[in-house]
Amino acid sequence: MVATPIGNLDDISLRALELLSKVDLITAEDTRRSRVLMTRHGLSRPMQALHEHNEEQKAPQIVERLLHGESVALVSDAGTPLLSDPGYRLVTLAAEAGVEVVTIPGPSSITAALSVSGLPVDRFAFEGFLPSRRSARTKWLAKLKGESRTLVFFESSHRIRDSLADLEAILGGERQAALCRELTKQFETVLRGTLAEIRRRVDEDPNQCKGEIVLVVCGSAESEESSFPAALGLARELREALGASQAARLAARIHGVSRRDLYQALED
Repeated sequence: MVATPIGNLDDISLRALELLSKVDLITAEDTRRSRVLMTRHGLSRPMQALHEHNEEQKAPQIVERLLHGESVALVSDAGTPLLSDPGYRLVTLAAEAGVEVVTIPGPSSITAALSVSGLPVDRFAFEGFLPSRRSARTKWLAKLKGESRTLVFFESSHRIRDSLADLEAILGGERQAALCRELTKQFETVLRGTLAEIRRRVDEDPNQCKGEIVLVVCGSAESEESSFPAALGLARELREALGASQAARLAARIHGVSRRDLYQALED
């Protein structure tokens, strides 16, 4: 299981390059995309496509090759295999057959987005792509409304506006979030703020709808009433250095409470 770059082709480990130069076969979701990476680093090994449409058929054949002593590397189009990508059947069959399955860790757009989001990351839930139909999407978001862990979503460029509108309507416009777009690529941007603020900025700038998007949303406060005093205390400590507005924004983000309510309490 070999993690590959999510954008910048230099974001690959020495261990991954060494392994990819030696294996008997590389299975890739899209061999055309993976071949670009291989060419960039001067590698040339046999490749085979393994995607959601042929995995059920191809996985037993690959396991048979493994049982005959061959070595196989599984890569996805970008990032760590199996995270919203094919490969589950192959890994399961290989493990059941007694084949040793090891990981060559590396890039992941999920952890990359979490690391720059500015939101709590000690506990998080990866939800993959939201449903494309609005009725299904709103029902799913309603189930997640009370989730206290930070939420991570993938979203397509042509649905991001609709999804942000639904997130704002169901989770609340004051919920802190970060829209991470084109991570590690030339036009990388990270928009941080409330869901309402991010939706407005996306509406004002069409470029924010382009490319690959990871959306990170702060979880619901388990008990806002119990969190509010701690948030207010922190905001008061920060006010002298940052000013009331910035102090309230930062303390609200950390404790998951309403920035508006915190600011009003700070000014009273």
